[in-house]
Amino acid sequence: MATRTCESRLGVVMKNPALLEQALTHGSHINETGAAALEGNERMEFLGDAVLGMVIAEHLYASMPEEGEGKLTATRSALVRRETLSDTARGLGLGACLRLGKGEEASGGRDKPKNLADVFEAIIGAVYVDQGYDAARTLILRLLGPRIESARAHGTAPNCKALLQEYLQAHDQPLPRYRTVEAAGPDHDREFTVEVSVHGSPLATGVGRSKKTAEATAACTALAQLRAKEV
Repeated sequence: MATRTCESRLGVVMKNPALLEQALTHGSHINETGAAALEGNERMEFLGDAVLGMVIAEHLYASMPEEGEGKLTATRSALVRRETLSDTARGLGLGACLRLGKGEEASGGRDKPKNLADVFEAIIGAVYVDQGYDAARTLILRLLGPRIESARAHGTAPNCKALLQEYLQAHDQPLPRYRTVEAAGPDHDREFTVEVSVHGSPLATGVGRSKKTAEATAACTALAQLRAKEV
């Protein structure tokens, strides 16, 4: 069930679903269940990390011909860092697809930035093994497209809120509205969930340690989903 849900959220169909199952399997699940037939996602994450870095470097090299090594390196680093990947994975709801051990589950493992960034990279690795470089590249550029465009246009810090507003205006839509739907945790460690909508219809939600971060995540996710529908 988790693999089918994940496929739907990613917009991919795996030829070999077992590869995606492996990408979703945290090492704690293997350790606790002793499932010898399964392998955790560490090796798949290693491969996905390499593919992700190559795709981003290749894309920036081609799309930023006037920029030097320093700007290209800084932009790539901003796009492949843990925060960016975990926010993207969180926006796609990939945490719910993870196969975790009970201990990791109890400690909030489905929303840990490391687990989310790792599963994002592992999924890239799984798609690469399953369908090749071009398919992995297409997926990466679709999921990270708004952040890549923002990094190029506004610097290394993504400004998906501005890009979403520009997208909606270009399609004769009203400005998006952001609404905080939940604020959980103690005052010193709050976590906000924000919903972005247009015409009263929700587009996406985002989670962050501040309302600003949650709004940015929601905007990036909404933009990626809107553009995915155009493919």
